[in-house]
Amino acid sequence: MALKSQLRIAGVLGGTAVIFGALGAHALKEVLPAEQIASFETAVRYQMWHALAMLAILNWRKDLKLFRWIYRLWFSGVIIFSGSIYLLSIDELFDLKLSFLGPLTPLGGLAMIGGWTLLVIGTLRDKDSSN
Repeated sequence: MALKSQLRIAGVLGGTAVIFGALGAHALKEVLPAEQIASFETAVRYQMWHALAMLAILNWRKDLKLFRWIYRLWFSGVIIFSGSIYLLSIDELFDLKLSFLGPLTPLGGLAMIGGWTLLVIGTLRDKDSSN
């Protein structure tokens, strides 16, 4: 994947996190219970942190052999984790019948954790003597 595509993906994730954050803070706060707003805000927070992390590791994409897997795991983790929480949060509001998404949320979390784990493994495997 080219650098521009990687930047674009991180930018879209970051930008939509801001949009969803504003949506949750303003429009949805009036129509959703506090518990669902809290879940929605968790999804926004995880999405933004991973968008920033995806930007941060771009500097090391050529040196870190596991970069593609880290990036893919974070991206898919955000889509599955945050995406399922967004949809579950508004499920009752629109009567979407999406409760089947509930079991997917932890899989997204595991994908994000997997990306972080590979980042650590990748740095341990690094042969660079500069630490």
